[in-house]
Amino acid sequence: MAGDAAPRGRSRPERLYRRVGHTDLSAVGEVRGELRRFLRHRSGPEETDTAELLLSELVTNALIHTRNGAAVTVTSAPGRLRVEVRDFMTEGQPAPYVPNADDGTHGRGLLLVQSLADSWGVLAQTLGKVVWFELTGGRA
Repeated sequence: MAGDAAPRGRSRPERLYRRVGHTDLSAVGEVRGELRRFLRHRSGPEETDTAELLLSELVTNALIHTRNGAAVTVTSAPGRLRVEVRDFMTEGQPAPYVPNADDGTHGRGLLLVQSLADSWGVLAQTLGKVVWFELTGGRA
């Protein structure tokens, strides 16, 4: 991900972007690390931890359930952090569901996003979709 940092004291949003290949599940940890570094001086530890967890869930979902990888965009503005994970598959819109007890930990990603994000949603694209979440109120 490349940062496009504004000079200190400005309120211009700052962004990170990272493309992740379909077969690159190890990139989930790398993207988390890049997010942590990006947020180091922009957000508090609790917001950073939450953003990392939710980003991991969305990237993992995109890599497991699609065939063409994902694109991650993180936008930090005063009081708001927005994370978008875009996939490039036309079928299927994600929806949270309550997994049964036999599912182990599978199927809980969007429930975490729904529970921990201040807002979230899905935007259909010509090719694929963007699943996004926002965290507000911190120093983002």
